[in-house]
Amino acid sequence: MVQFNLPKNSKILKGQYFKDKTGSSNLKIVHVYRWDPEKNENPREDTFEVNLDTCGNKVLDILNKIKNEIDSSLTFRRSCAHGVCGSCAMNIDGINTLSCMKSYKDIKGDIRIFPLPHLKVVKDLVADLSTLYRQYASIEPWLKTKESKSQKNEINQSKENREKLDGLYECIMCACCSTSCPSYWWNGESYLGPAVLLQAYRWISDSRDEEKKERLKMVADKLKLYRCHTIMNCTSSCPKGLNPAKAIGSIKKMLATS
Repeated sequence: MVQFNLPKNSKILKGQYFKDKTGSSNLKIVHVYRWDPEKNENPREDTFEVNLDTCGNKVLDILNKIKNEIDSSLTFRRSCAHGVCGSCAMNIDGINTLSCMKSYKDIKGDIRIFPLPHLKVVKDLVADLSTLYRQYASIEPWLKTKESKSQKNEINQSKENREKLDGLYECIMCACCSTSCPSYWWNGESYLGPAVLLQAYRWISDSRDEEKKERLKMVADKLKLYRCHTIMNCTSSCPKGLNPAKAIGSIKKMLATS
């Protein structure tokens, strides 16, 4: 049988174990991925005993408690803590989600927290999203109209046309969907991925935008768009309950019928 071995410095080693010092019987065991680019060391998995009696019920609350009370060197992104900014996206219990929306009560047994998969790690739980942001900028995510028209009058939109944007505009670019997509794992430099294509469809569908044909041409590429194989991981992992796979299918249908 063929065996595949990871390079020595990429194997995750057993890290430190931080025991609870409060004497509480209401503990949760939390395993966290750790890696520091300034140290010439393998990544490791540290383990923390967290007292739930003095902690909120979200995974982000646990991470904040670890950073504030146990190990201040732990690095992760967070901002709004209300599922709006998308900055605290990470892999929790094997699923890409927002740590501020995920309750530890939904996880049986130990909690395992890793950065978003198949991205370069900046440090600990912080993944490098620079490629995703470049791809997002490439679809030009803003309203395009004739300059003279937009300067003179408000651009009205009917209730029916506005409703067509529901399920699209709510995307917060957390990258949970794109980093759960095998096609994006292997073709991330060329395939735009579910998050960016959902955003592209949001502007293609906007009745006020006057460059629908140009936007369709922009994504009509076998690498940018057609690397999607409708695996549906993106829809399953979206913490906002959106359907990127449906949006991608709609773009394909538009191109096939135009």
